[in-house]
Amino acid sequence: MTTQSHPEQGSTAFVVLISCIATIGGFLFGFDSGVINGTVDGLQQAFNSDSAGTGFSVSSMLLGCAFGALFAGRMADRFGRRALLIAASVFFIVSAWGSGVAGGTVEFVIYRIIGGLAVGAASVMAPAYISEVAPARYRGMLTSVQQIAIISGLTAAFFSNYLLAKFAGGSTTEFWMGYDTWRWMFWMELIPASIFFLALLGIPESPRFLVASGKTEKASAVLSRLYGRSTAETKAKEISDSLASDHHRPRFRDLLSKQTGMVRPIVWVGVGLAVLQQLVGINVVFYYGAVLWQAAGFSESDALAINVISGSISIGACLITFFFVDKIGRKPLLWFGSAGMALSLGLVAYAFADAPVNLETGNLNLSDDAGLLALIAANTYVFLFNLSWGPVMWIMLGEMFPNQIRGSGLAVAGLFQWLANFLVTYTFPILLAGLGLSLTYGIYTFFAALSVVFVLVFVRETKGKELEEMEG
Repeated sequence: MTTQSHPEQGSTAFVVLISCIATIGGFLFGFDSGVINGTVDGLQQAFNSDSAGTGFSVSSMLLGCAFGALFAGRMADRFGRRALLIAASVFFIVSAWGSGVAGGTVEFVIYRIIGGLAVGAASVMAPAYISEVAPARYRGMLTSVQQIAIISGLTAAFFSNYLLAKFAGGSTTEFWMGYDTWRWMFWMELIPASIFFLALLGIPESPRFLVASGKTEKASAVLSRLYGRSTAETKAKEISDSLASDHHRPRFRDLLSKQTGMVRPIVWVGVGLAVLQQLVGINVVFYYGAVLWQAAGFSESDALAINVISGSISIGACLITFFFVDKIGRKPLLWFGSAGMALSLGLVAYAFADAPVNLETGNLNLSDDAGLLALIAANTYVFLFNLSWGPVMWIMLGEMFPNQIRGSGLAVAGLFQWLANFLVTYTFPILLAGLGLSLTYGIYTFFAALSVVFVLVFVRETKGKELEEMEG
């Protein structure tokens, strides 16, 4: 791929390249989120924690994610999208190293929260950056790469965990240089995190941030490189006209309607999308997949292998969305995915409902038919999520807000998204112990069904619209 720009026409190749660099943040988002999946046994053994303590160790990163998303959106309006992505890359490096060397629960939680700050920042800034550099005609396609990157990161973490555990003989056994295998699972992240940091040094700042900051000459230079010299000046004026009439810098107060003094409706729609994406329970599969399948009677090795299969299926679903989201639109994919997830989650709950419990291990003894149904339905659910809510929610959040409130709107939606993620992740071990797999999945089924209604009633289509056309 050449990155040579054409002054009169711009460079599509350059737009694609810098968008892909931004999505490395999504890859690390996925890797950092998924690596914990194979380390749960190691954490319990190393830190001698109970189910609630383990739940907090696993979910502690999500507290950092919530604050990372909140402050990244605001800081990005002040320092720039690129600057925040660079800061996130440094935090990824620190967290990956520290999580592996941690000698106790408190130290481990601190490093995971640092990683959470990075994930939270990358989760909102990568789609925002891509939306602000990509033309409307293929903006959805490029933003959907974020979800492909997230799932690729998750799959890479699952595969890395699987290989390390296989060669070492288990996640809790001693491996290279006398360190336990689960520690090496965290250290593998240092490779992509370092690549991300170096690659970010070569991308330009978002032109929409530059216009909002009064740096019109720099914005015009970036727009010329992206879209061509002939359209750069016109586009810069359109961006400027879409901002506040007094041209003040974006701020949280802009989220309030001037007419009513209440929070703008578009903000509540963004929060609803962000929260419902988590309440369908997808990250239970990602974070606790190995625990879930072992509870259903599979061995640790088989459970880790199933995670790899689920990740591969997810990438395939995201690729379908990549090719069709700018043709079909965002809203149809969302409601179709919601309906399919409700059905498949209901089947998972049904498969677990009548399975007897092994009194010695506490695991379910699934029959061959029930085990097959659970496996097929769960992977169908994962496929449908990554066909719809996985990528499309991030696409919507990156483009649905007007230019003046994009950073602040993303910050608030991101905060609620990660708080919901924390709630679901932290409560899963408790629900598993108290209600069992069937009723727990019944809860996620309810929210999947609720999301159908939410999409049909509140979500507006954004396909093909320029960011300057967004209202709220």
